[in-house]
Amino acid sequence: MSAEIASDQSTARPRQARALSPEHLRLQQDARRERNWKRWGPYLAERQWATVREDYSANGDVWNYFPHDHARSRAYRWGEDGILGICDRECRLCFALALWNGRDPILKERLFGLTGPEGNHGEDVKECYYYLDSTPTYSYLKGLYKYPQAAYPYLELVEQNRRRGRRAPEFEILDTGVFDQGRYFDVFAEYAKRSPNDILIRLTVYNRGPEQAPLHLIPTAWFRNTWSWGATSEGLSDHRPYLRLRGPTSLQLWHFTLGRWRLEAEPHQGQAPEFIFTDNDTNLVRLYGATTNGGFVKDAFHEYVIDARSGSINPRAVGTKAAALYLLDLPPGGSATVRLRLFAEEEAPGGEPFGPGFDETFRQRIAEADAFYAQVLPAELTAQESLVARQAYAGLLWSRQFYHYVIKDWLEGDPHQPKPPVSRKRGRNSDWTHLYNRDVLSVPDKWEYPWYAAWDLAFHMLPMARVDPEFAKAQLVLLLREWYMHPNGQLPACEFNFSDVHPPVHAWACWRVYKITASRGQRDRLFLARTFQKLLINFTWWVNRKDITGRHIFAGGFLGLDNIAMFDRSRPLPSGMRLEQADGTAWMAFYCGTMLAMALELASECPEYEDLASKFFEHFVAITDAINTVGGTGLWNEDDGFYYDQIHTNGLSTPLRIRSYVGLVPLLAVEVLERSVIDRLPGFRKRMNWFLHNRRDLARFITYMEGGDAQHAGRYLLAIPSQQKLDRVLRYVLDENELLSPFGIRSLSRAHLAQPFVVRIDDRDLSVRYVPGESDTNLFGGNSNWRGPVWFCLNYLLIEALERYHHFYGEQFTVQCPSGSGRRMTLLEVARELQTRLVRLFLPDSTGRRPCMGDDPRYATDPYWADLLLFHEYFHGENGKGLGASHQTGWTSLVTRCLESIAQARSSGRQAP
Repeated sequence: MSAEIASDQSTARPRQARALSPEHLRLQQDARRERNWKRWGPYLAERQWATVREDYSANGDVWNYFPHDHARSRAYRWGEDGILGICDRECRLCFALALWNGRDPILKERLFGLTGPEGNHGEDVKECYYYLDSTPTYSYLKGLYKYPQAAYPYLELVEQNRRRGRRAPEFEILDTGVFDQGRYFDVFAEYAKRSPNDILIRLTVYNRGPEQAPLHLIPTAWFRNTWSWGATSEGLSDHRPYLRLRGPTSLQLWHFTLGRWRLEAEPHQGQAPEFIFTDNDTNLVRLYGATTNGGFVKDAFHEYVIDARSGSINPRAVGTKAAALYLLDLPPGGSATVRLRLFAEEEAPGGEPFGPGFDETFRQRIAEADAFYAQVLPAELTAQESLVARQAYAGLLWSRQFYHYVIKDWLEGDPHQPKPPVSRKRGRNSDWTHLYNRDVLSVPDKWEYPWYAAWDLAFHMLPMARVDPEFAKAQLVLLLREWYMHPNGQLPACEFNFSDVHPPVHAWACWRVYKITASRGQRDRLFLARTFQKLLINFTWWVNRKDITGRHIFAGGFLGLDNIAMFDRSRPLPSGMRLEQADGTAWMAFYCGTMLAMALELASECPEYEDLASKFFEHFVAITDAINTVGGTGLWNEDDGFYYDQIHTNGLSTPLRIRSYVGLVPLLAVEVLERSVIDRLPGFRKRMNWFLHNRRDLARFITYMEGGDAQHAGRYLLAIPSQQKLDRVLRYVLDENELLSPFGIRSLSRAHLAQPFVVRIDDRDLSVRYVPGESDTNLFGGNSNWRGPVWFCLNYLLIEALERYHHFYGEQFTVQCPSGSGRRMTLLEVARELQTRLVRLFLPDSTGRRPCMGDDPRYATDPYWADLLLFHEYFHGENGKGLGASHQTGWTSLVTRCLESIAQARSSGRQAP
């Protein structure tokens, strides 16, 4: 099987042995279904408007069919959104913040951002909010929202970004000046669970400005609208739940499946809040010109608070949406704390809901969160490194979201709603009618990408496996289930087009999570077998659909790398042209190698897997042969020493000589086989020996199956590049004028700044040039860029590959790092160097500046900003500034894995470079 790299066994010097933390025990109770600790969490989306799920237009106009302006007035069909909110795992009952500073034209109930067409680099949230802490059972949660005291600059953000072109930076909310002189409120939201259904809520507001400032703080509870549609599918009903006044500071809540609950709101400075009520129903009058709404509507609190329309709220003190209205007036530097409590009546606290036990529960849960991370994080990390890891895990855990999307119902429409246009049945996702999603899922970014993406989720699960191993395994199994995976075997990509093709990394994630979540002899073989069996179906889909010529050279489309090519690789080329993809082909070898490793592991106890191991071994060799030899040299360019895509037309082959991640994916396809493992599998050993002896046409290259030297005897290497080719590619990878940046490996070589690659296709000149920051093209909406920035996902896979190469080649194989420096490193040392550069993105320099946070001095010197971190989608290839989605902690939380390896190097006495 493949090498057990060091991070699979122990992350660093273990802390002093101790009993499991209370949070670890809660995880065990939840996994055994003894106590439902994860029933409540931050599962509320941060943007439900302008999503595919809510789009019922004829032409798939997602951004305009349900815009931000409708969000406050229009009931959602498939989910809910809010600011730093929580809900139960079926999103029946929700709780979140609403705010008004006395100046805003709109009640602040949800985060604002630009749509894809509005932004000069696509959709982008225009708010300042941060995930500060979280445990995996959400026994403790903490987040921060920074709310300006001036009127929120909605129009300025839209107009300024409209004026800017693709080559200009985005105009951000910090650029408007609304946070200058500290004229804003810090609004902290904290949640602590006394028990699974008793949730303590503490909202603390600070006035950071120089003057007295008023604030309407409006914590809001509401039920997702499940009654307006006339549908009878799971979770929907004509039964209307309710919230009603129980007493001056208490609400009673009822839902037909949740049962009876209470929400208690503590008086502030002796003054009970005003409870206000309405219904989570669409305002037909405002949106569609109806003469009457026939009841109370979703945006009633906006009308009541801002427009002073007392008739907008229900005087009977009942509804499906209710809020406690607190009027705060804070002096400069002053603060106020508001406490609430949401609990099921059967778990009602004894005594006063806000007695001494309330703050004691918070103190205890915070201490338990610290104890949990004391056991998770390596002892060798510095205080700043631990801060990075803690906030990375917080962001990862905050990014779980209730996701509901039933394609059949969505296409056909609901009985009580207008019939959707017939064209939809031939449009987006119409061939995914089996898909039934109604789960809590790990999403990339709950505002910019409030939906799951198959390959993103796979990366998320590696850091997730450290803090919540059962959730990590369950997510990977879920995407392979019949109501997700297409009957033909394809995994759903993302809601914009489930038929898009993402890189096949799901098997790798299953294999890695299997190893991360337990030590040898204690691993979950049932999980491995379940996923392996379903992955066989997915692998077959890849082979049948993406190997067009049957020569083991694969296409695949854009493969998640958006604009990395000069054209959209997911669209057909002009007639007579065919694209052969270096990354598509290498991804399939990578997939084969992973399936081989899984099969060998399963075969150690179940001999029937030996045949499958043989199949994947031979398929790996065939793909490796093809990528190196088809047509003479395959997709390898001997002159340049790099792997390239090729276009075939009229019998001629043209390499697309772009040095990018595309040419690095072949390096990822590497597995180390231990002879001791092979010798225990007689069926596999016999077939392997026969193959090597009788198929010398495939086995003639030692790079395919190499015996180790004396130091590494008993090991075999399966890899696409030979040692010589690996060395040549790494010269580019480690060249600071090519792919090596101060903060990791760039997605496109810096050499293409002065030397853009140009090719003529269909009477058009198409080019690719190095763009280290935001995209300057509109390919894939222009909101991401693979032409220069640093991306964590591919960097991490390359680091793991280098560790496997080192496991085989050992100390004898060294390369210059950086290229031309004269400084030689083993491949393990190179891996640590890359990890160190990636981690450097988040650590403060001597001036306090963290590269990922850009040049705004607040993040370097202001005590209210300096320790706040964002984990962006990708990073500038020169200065490290975070770009793209600002809260894409999912795969960027892989920084925690890098920190573990760095800590391990310290523990072993081999310092990271």
